[in-house]
Amino acid sequence: MKTTRRCRSLLSVSLNFFALFFSITAFITTYWCVGTQRVPKPKCSKLRTHQCIDYGVNETDPNKVVYSWETGDDRFLFRQFHTGIWYSCEENIHDESEMCRSFIDLAPASEKGMLWLSLVSEMLYIVLLLVGFSLMCLDLVHSSNVIDGLKLNAFAAIFTVLSGLLGMVAHVMYTQVFQVTVSLGPPDWRPYNWVYGWSFCMAWASFTCCMGASVTTLNSYTKTVIEFRHKRKTFEQSIREENAREAIGYYRERSLQSISKSVEVYPSQSLKSSRKTPIPADSLDLSDIAGSLGEEQC
Repeated sequence: MKTTRRCRSLLSVSLNFFALFFSITAFITTYWCVGTQRVPKPKCSKLRTHQCIDYGVNETDPNKVVYSWETGDDRFLFRQFHTGIWYSCEENIHDESEMCRSFIDLAPASEKGMLWLSLVSEMLYIVLLLVGFSLMCLDLVHSSNVIDGLKLNAFAAIFTVLSGLLGMVAHVMYTQVFQVTVSLGPPDWRPYNWVYGWSFCMAWASFTCCMGASVTTLNSYTKTVIEFRHKRKTFEQSIREENAREAIGYYRERSLQSISKSVEVYPSQSLKSSRKTPIPADSLDLSDIAGSLGEEQC
């Protein structure tokens, strides 16, 4: 029982650890959504001679206008961007650096309340995961005490289930806010195309590990309770059987003792009754006997 319970506790702790690691990593990174943005090509200059539009003057005839024959998507650059819960970063078209802006500022005013609720839910999700992980570690340390282990298992399962529900709500709300921001966000930020990134996958992997840890903890709790009750029932039944055997032996011994005593007492009484006590002759009074006989005849 102790070995299987310890194995289940180790599995729960491992799943909770991965859930905590994935959730923290997803929370602090900015790769929930990645894609490209379409921006107009900048004007060519001495420092930039490619991926630009030349609006310069004709060197042979300054009065002649120089036209650009680029049309459609050729007039635009496609820069990469990646967005997280806190920030959205995109490539700088003028150099190789990145520009980052707060995603809270990019979200429409109608969605900022939901975004803040998503952020609070994510933080509570991580806090409850940490509490559940601590309780599971305590259960792993105090695995010898079954009663304390059951209490720790119960609280760890409750906190882990609550954290999983909060994490699911937070992920769904952020997804909805991002999709609305794609349509109603600032024109210079709106993505041309986008997909979910590895941070988003890690967030849902964290939720999966969290629910797996909660199910494993509940399973460990129920199995421990069932095994404990079964062993207690077996122990009580063995005690009752032992007491019954002792009682049967005791009454059997008492009955044998009472039979043996009755057998010993009965012969002694029969011997006493069969014996007659002799009356001495000198103690008899003949006048008394005659008087008694006369009274009987009258």
